[in-house]
Amino acid sequence: MRRIFALLIVTCHLLFVSSLFAVDVGVVLDQNAEYSGSGGDTAFSYKGILIPRVSGLLGKNAEFLFSAGLNYKSDPWAFVPEILQAGITGRSWGLEFAFGRMAYSDPLGYIASGLFDGGRLTFNTDTGSFSAGAWYTGFLYKKRISVEMTEKERGANNAVLNYGDFVNSFFAPRRVLAAIDWVHKGLWDRALAKLSLLGQFDLSDDKLHSQYLTGKATVPFGAYSFDLGGCFELIEVNDDIGSAFAAELAFTWRNHAHYLSLGAKYSSGGSDSIAPFSPLTTNAPGQMLKPKFSEITVLSLDYTARLHETFSAGLYPAYFILNDSQSVKDKRMLGGEIFAALYWSPVPDISVNLGGGAYMPSLGDVAPEDKSYWRVELNVILSLF
Repeated sequence: MRRIFALLIVTCHLLFVSSLFAVDVGVVLDQNAEYSGSGGDTAFSYKGILIPRVSGLLGKNAEFLFSAGLNYKSDPWAFVPEILQAGITGRSWGLEFAFGRMAYSDPLGYIASGLFDGGRLTFNTDTGSFSAGAWYTGFLYKKRISVEMTEKERGANNAVLNYGDFVNSFFAPRRVLAAIDWVHKGLWDRALAKLSLLGQFDLSDDKLHSQYLTGKATVPFGAYSFDLGGCFELIEVNDDIGSAFAAELAFTWRNHAHYLSLGAKYSSGGSDSIAPFSPLTTNAPGQMLKPKFSEITVLSLDYTARLHETFSAGLYPAYFILNDSQSVKDKRMLGGEIFAALYWSPVPDISVNLGGGAYMPSLGDVAPEDKSYWRVELNVILSLF
């Protein structure tokens, strides 16, 4: 069934391309080399993705986009093909519509964020944009979306792709996501407001469902802005129902050459009355330490300076605190990390990024004897045409 669905997507878009007389074609090559270590142990890895894409118009009110990817990595060498985006967007009768494989993100960006298969309708009014959509995760490459809501899903996501058992080792867990969103870009003449009601439904035998009421507001004051967001979650595991929550706030200053943001993110931990916060997709809150955003507080600083028209530098320190102390006997401080990066883009078609940092558990009390982990990476992105 999954193979038939993927074949239908490719066939439909090839038919669309053949009927068009205005088509944009391109290829992007994204490569990443990494050298890392902890204590006396070191490792080198190399990975990349080759992305051909094609887009064009479908009449006067619609357009299509199709892109695929060939992932490759070392140690051991492996090649993984996937469809990245395959969708049609358009406008009709005052509505905007989109269906196929598309990007979606909740207001906070860490509950359900990434590529999904499905459709979405949007209606623009003077009181904001209203949209409704539904998507499925089971046809996606598991590493592209990283659904790890249960230990079983975490193990399957970390398992090596086996071409002898392609269906069971390639695809993400089978879950359905539905969302109703409202976005207002001029609330009180200045604030950006977002509100979403999301639900995800487990189609496997585990039956872990969850619903989220999420909101975020961004209020600018000249060169400054203040962000405040939060999420209330209901979790259903078989017949048991629990509640969890998450929150974030940030203070940002920016001008033509500098960007500085101080932020904090909180996700609830397990207790007698509160369940661990459980997002649908796993988007790591750190650069070096990459835990799932659950049962953790992250304090961070994000600073970027534009040193030249083609050259920028960034600094990203963060500190991590556990919110569930039961497993570590009241020890909560996981430690801190620091990451720095240089960005060079001499022309729009070339981007070279060099970064490095370290995570130091010795700055906390959970595992202060553990060795620090460090990493240096080089990323090169080429738009070939």
